[in-house]
Amino acid sequence: MLVCKNLSKTFYPGTANERRALCNVNLSLRRGEFVVIIGGNGSGKSTLLNVVSGAILSDAGRIYIDKQDVTFLAEHKRARLIGRVFQDPMLGTAASMTIEENLALANRRGKTRGLGSGVTRTERVQFREMLRPLELGLEDRLTARVGLLSGGQRQALTLLMASLRDPKVLLLDEHTAALDPKTAAKVQEISLQLVREHKLTTMMVTHNMGDALRFGDRLIMMQEGRIVFEAQGPEKQALTVPDLVEKFVAVGSEVIA
Repeated sequence: MLVCKNLSKTFYPGTANERRALCNVNLSLRRGEFVVIIGGNGSGKSTLLNVVSGAILSDAGRIYIDKQDVTFLAEHKRARLIGRVFQDPMLGTAASMTIEENLALANRRGKTRGLGSGVTRTERVQFREMLRPLELGLEDRLTARVGLLSGGQRQALTLLMASLRDPKVLLLDEHTAALDPKTAAKVQEISLQLVREHKLTTMMVTHNMGDALRFGDRLIMMQEGRIVFEAQGPEKQALTVPDLVEKFVAVGSEVIA
């Protein structure tokens, strides 16, 4: 479903601030696979998601989504294939618009017409049914301005919008990091629910070791732009948080050496 071949990216090349963010990264995700990516600051996690989404272009390598080469496809065109949720809950929604208007925009993504005459009665019924399983009471607040919602409610709405058109790939970029622990746990629960329901091919970046072990089919650790460790199946299930911390220390020592 998603294939990244020999992806490389260097920021500020030829200057004193040169930084190699991705170094010949190779990664393939099967349809419906949920991969969790961990790593220290500057390890290349978010850069990888930015390159996949088209927010930045790689210096070398190719990206294929469902066998389509999207390496040089503009971000707004790639958005028809990709859903993304950022760390900041304010980025995924339009604060001045209502809940139903935000959902309508997401529902019509990739279509030629805009909001037109507004939200239809059929869409309104559909949106209520979509929001009800979130158990946040949003189904009864369709005409409320999104700017009045809490961070957790906005992030849950963003998740729903990102998965609404069944994207080929869903990118979750530390999407619970800005939330309090209770709200973060609820948003993670909603994330897993949507991923399973829609069988979404998913990449999730997180700094939370517990979440890295709890979620996903496969775990990937990055360091200095490279994938340095992978685990899936029984191997991933057997890992503990101290195991991951030990891996971080070991990888750091190898890099220093």
